[in-house]
Amino acid sequence: MHVSAPTLLVDLGGTNVRFGVADPSRDKPLLTDSIRRYRVAEHDSLVATAKHYLADTGLKVSRAIVAAAGRIVDGETVKVTNNPWAISAQQTAGALGLEYVHLVNDFAAQSMAVTLLQGDDLVDVGAVPRPVVGAENEQTFAVVGPGTGLGVGGLLVRGGHCSVLQTEGGHAGFAAHTPEDIAILDYLNHKYGRVSNERLICGQGLVNLYDAICHMVGAQPDALKPEDITARAKDGSCSLCTRTVETFAGIFGSVAGDLVLTLGAWNGVYLTGGLIPILLPWLERGRFRERFEAKGRFRDIMEKVPTQAIMNPEPGLLGAAALAVLESGRSLLPRH
Repeated sequence: MHVSAPTLLVDLGGTNVRFGVADPSRDKPLLTDSIRRYRVAEHDSLVATAKHYLADTGLKVSRAIVAAAGRIVDGETVKVTNNPWAISAQQTAGALGLEYVHLVNDFAAQSMAVTLLQGDDLVDVGAVPRPVVGAENEQTFAVVGPGTGLGVGGLLVRGGHCSVLQTEGGHAGFAAHTPEDIAILDYLNHKYGRVSNERLICGQGLVNLYDAICHMVGAQPDALKPEDITARAKDGSCSLCTRTVETFAGIFGSVAGDLVLTLGAWNGVYLTGGLIPILLPWLERGRFRERFEAKGRFRDIMEKVPTQAIMNPEPGLLGAAALAVLESGRSLLPRH
C-alpha cells in the first residue's frame, strides 16, 4: 500500500531547528519553498515552534519525522545534545493532532539523504569517480560530518533496500600518526584526559587545534571562534589559522579513512555537516586524500574509494524526506 501523506519534517539541533514538508509521491519529495529555520533559544518547546511554523506557512500535515541530534530511546524520547527541549514522540503527535511522530537520529537522516542527492548537491574530493547509490546489489557507504560535534553513520544497500547504521563513531579515540599529531594529542590529553576524534574534528575542534598549534610554536593564542579561524585562513591574515585548517583537513582524512576500514565502506564516503562547504578548498588541496589513503597495506584499496562533499544546505531535512518516502512504501533506489 502506498500512502503519500504530507509529512512534517523537523531537523533539530542544539542551536537551530529547521522545518520542511515532504510530499512522498514526488521524485523530489522535499518541498523547497516549505523550509524555515528558527532559533531554539527563542522558543519554549518543539510543539510551540511547530505550531508557529504551521501557522506561518499554512501547510497541512498528517504525520511527522523528527531528526534529532541525540540518542533516541525506545523510539519514543530523545534528549537533544546542547538543547533544553525534552521531546516525546507520543506527546508531540497528540499536541499537533498527527497520526504519528517518528523520531530518528539526525545522522541516520543525513545518511539517508545520500539517496536523494543530485548534481550540484555533491562535489568530488579527489579524482575517484562518483558512485551511484543502488547501482550494485550490495554497497556500503560511510557518512561523516563535522558540525557542532562529529557525526558518523553508514548507509547500507542490500538487495534493493536501504538501511542506515547509527553509530557514535565520533567518540572513538583519536589515533595520532605524525609527530605533529602526537604533539597535538599530548596537549589535548593534558587538557581533557581521553581525546576523541570529536575533540579535533568539529567546530570547537578547530579551536582546540589552533590552541594546540599555538602551544607547539610558543605563540599566544587569540580568543578565536571557529568562524574566525576559517575566515583568517581564507584571507591569509594568520599563518597559524591557515596551518590549523590544513591540519584539520589532514586529520579529517585520517579519521574518514579509518571509518572506511571499520565499516568496510569500500563504495564511498560522504562528507557532510555545516563545516564542509567552508572547509572545501582545503579538503580539495590534497592533504585530506593523502591521509585518507595512507593506510599501509590497504593503500591500493583506499586509493579507489571515492569521497564526496555534500553541499546541499539541508541534508537533515532531505534525509527526513527520504524516510518519508520509505514509510509511504516507495523505493528510494533506481529500478534496474
